[in-house]
Amino acid sequence: MTTYIIAALLLALLQTWLIPGSFNMKNFPWLGSNRDEPMPHELTVMAGRAMRANTNLQETLPIFLALALLSMQQQPPVDLTGLACWWLAFRVGHVVTYIAGFARVRTLLWLGSIVCLVMMALALI
Repeated sequence: MTTYIIAALLLALLQTWLIPGSFNMKNFPWLGSNRDEPMPHELTVMAGRAMRANTNLQETLPIFLALALLSMQQQPPVDLTGLACWWLAFRVGHVVTYIAGFARVRTLLWLGSIVCLVMMALALI
């Protein structure tokens, strides 16, 4: 489970800074400044999508981390590492499809990640 927790945190790092920043290189001088002035340009479409995908991840990441840590502490009769792996796969797919603009697939992947969280929670009860 530790591996999936670290991978989830790495995904959060990528989604928070590296992915949105890579789609917003035209504002790089501002990103490297003291940011005393507002950002000079609008975000690109893909940078906006990346930032919205990150916001979505931030809404469920604490739930995943809490469930993963609880599973390590409680050691339930059912091993939850498979569900953690699927949650992570769904979240990676979610950010890719969000940035690419595949709304229906993105929604299905989001739903899959939510189902994983519910199943993890139910296994801990």
